[in-house]
Amino acid sequence: MGVPIPSVVIVGRPNVGKSTLFNRLTESRRSIVTDEPGITRDRIYGTAQWNGRVFEVVDTGGLLPDDKAAIPREIFRQARVAMERASVLVLVVDARAGVQPLDIELAQLLRRTGKPLIIAANKVDTAAHSALAGEFYALGGRVVGASAEHGHGVDDLLDEITKDFPRGEVEEAPDAVRVAIIGRPNVGKSTLLNRLAGEERSIVAPEAGTTRDAVDTLVEREGKLYQFVDTAGIRRKAKTKLVAEKLSVIMARKHMERADVAIMVLDGAEGVTSQDAAIAHDAAASGRSVILVLNKWDLAMAAAEAGAKKRVEPGRLRQDYEKLIRAKLKFLAYAPVVFLSALSGQHTSRLFALIQKVNESRRKRITTGELNRWLKTTDLDRGTVPGAQRVKILYLTQASANPPTFVLFTNQRKPLHFSYERYLENRLRESFDFTGSPIRFLQRRREERSGKRSGKSQQPKER
Repeated sequence: MGVPIPSVVIVGRPNVGKSTLFNRLTESRRSIVTDEPGITRDRIYGTAQWNGRVFEVVDTGGLLPDDKAAIPREIFRQARVAMERASVLVLVVDARAGVQPLDIELAQLLRRTGKPLIIAANKVDTAAHSALAGEFYALGGRVVGASAEHGHGVDDLLDEITKDFPRGEVEEAPDAVRVAIIGRPNVGKSTLLNRLAGEERSIVAPEAGTTRDAVDTLVEREGKLYQFVDTAGIRRKAKTKLVAEKLSVIMARKHMERADVAIMVLDGAEGVTSQDAAIAHDAAASGRSVILVLNKWDLAMAAAEAGAKKRVEPGRLRQDYEKLIRAKLKFLAYAPVVFLSALSGQHTSRLFALIQKVNESRRKRITTGELNRWLKTTDLDRGTVPGAQRVKILYLTQASANPPTFVLFTNQRKPLHFSYERYLENRLRESFDFTGSPIRFLQRRREERSGKRSGKSQQPKER
């Protein structure tokens, strides 16, 4: 994994501009930024570079050390974990608001760590505001006035942050399988991430919608790297009231689209809901490979035994549950189903090998020769729709992988019927392992091959 790069941890009270500064330093829009306080809750990681020096940047939630409520307490605990690993601490304060009692309390807390402390007096947009930054020297750290939103003074802040960091070339990051953990709120996504990561990376609380930013974690397992992203619970638009919730849903979908594999988490105690089906459909339509995870399997077993008033045979119950899942998510017939309990850890270790298999399947390439030999020995006439012209596939080749995309040269003047494509897909899957991966088809019809235009562009169809 190499020598760890220096870590810069951004801390401060709520709504002083920590996430804006994080985005500025990492040159990204990784953290959600709105006027609503308390948006960032988990630790958000990014990488920055300045004058040949590479370092990690960690955004933390707004700190309220004395707040005993569950969410603020967990935010504070998450920040403490980041602070323990920090090379430099950056306390962000609001220059316009002046020194606040909570700023003083946080500065005292940070000084006790013994780590280098820099005070970033944020929202310094004018010369008048710059003069206000001076009062923060009383907090006991080096003070730099800056505007995270507009970029004023950020260069000076970066000079101060990195002055003791080593210079060196940026090492190319090793390839990792990108895995998005998706699902509706409160189905156990964060608990699953924590279990897979072997540490508490995401805040877990009984209330729905705890995760707002996407939380990413790099995990190494048996020499393989996995980049897990715990996304915010995706709700229906009508049920998202706050701006933060709406942005969380948008970001969750974007992170899903950047992943190789989507782990779709279902609640075993509740079964498959219409909202689950909508999210799963989005994952399939985006071209991600999908693994269906029925979480809280221990609770589902206990409920079944309580209803039957006797011990239930686990294998039979799994079969019954899988039938229900397949019936409601027919479009994900290719997705494997895993029954586990993220809370207890039951069967969670199986996910790593399955993720690896699914990722390899989406990158699989079949040679043109092998495909056409398969074509000659496979009876595809049975897939022809009754009454329609007999479909003849003249030639078949794989155009690309990730996900697998095949080009069909046919005798048809019209697009293939969806039922025929489904039949063709099923025959392909029987002969070649595409576990968890969608399959796309591009059709080259007779008039296209003869140089005529059909007037319709051919888009790949996902199966």
